[in-house]
Amino acid sequence: MRFSFWTNLSQPWADVVDGVTHAEHTGWDGVYVADHFMADAGGPFPADQPHFEATATLAALAALTERVRLSALVFGITYRHPAVLAKWAATTDHISDGRLLLGVGAGWQENEHAQYGIPLGPPGQRVDRFEEALVVLRGLLDEETTTLEGEHYVLRDAIAHPKPVQAHLPLLIGAKGPRMLGVVARRADEWNMWSLPPEIAAKRAELDRACEVNGRDPGEIATSTQALFFVLDSNDDAESYIQMVSGRPCVAGTPERIAESVAAWRDAGVDEVIVPDFTLGSGAQRSDALDRIIEEVAPAFR
Repeated sequence: MRFSFWTNLSQPWADVVDGVTHAEHTGWDGVYVADHFMADAGGPFPADQPHFEATATLAALAALTERVRLSALVFGITYRHPAVLAKWAATTDHISDGRLLLGVGAGWQENEHAQYGIPLGPPGQRVDRFEEALVVLRGLLDEETTTLEGEHYVLRDAIAHPKPVQAHLPLLIGAKGPRMLGVVARRADEWNMWSLPPEIAAKRAELDRACEVNGRDPGEIATSTQALFFVLDSNDDAESYIQMVSGRPCVAGTPERIAESVAAWRDAGVDEVIVPDFTLGSGAQRSDALDRIIEEVAPAFR
């Protein structure tokens, strides 16, 4: 299994760099960021707090790191034209010397679309537009020219050079609904969702059935997941921490207890566990929590 670190882009840039470089130097496999322009209205964070932009962040981190894989969870196609995103992805893959994983999704957060005047559209339209965008991305990343007369995108003999360093730059799709899982079955190299083990086991079974319908080997699609983490010295208060963030998947307790959740994720077919820093504190406290996971939990699963 891989263990990756998700850095919060609402913290000062120096703290972003500190967390990512710590992960780079202590054996973490990847680094993720969220692609949003502001926090979700009604969520746990105020919408007007500062929030860095994801494409600039990942390009900078590509130059600041040498080993970890880099990705977004996930670029929203509603505000990322796939042709422009493909050009960015190829460039950043060169900056990172082939370490980019291109994470994409159909878009969902209403307040950023409303404030910036970006059409979101109903769910069905979003899924259709998203799958068409994947055709654009794959064509521009892989082919000499791309032509598409689509409902949402029109390209005519479109070129995109240079191509990525990776012969096949992988696409990660964030999804959990039935129609989006169908898109994953047809188009994804990797699939991601927030989860606890029972939830992702059920969704992975749905994805496997969608692969069967679409003639795809489900073993070709890697699975990653994330939850909130509280690394504690005792399990006595673990349940109270979990209840404190009700509504989001969360694991809490000693490294031994966290390892039980990781084992259950593994048994559900998860290939990569992603740890956000949202609940890990800052500075030395965050570094200590990351070290306890990578040193006391991860080795048994690698």
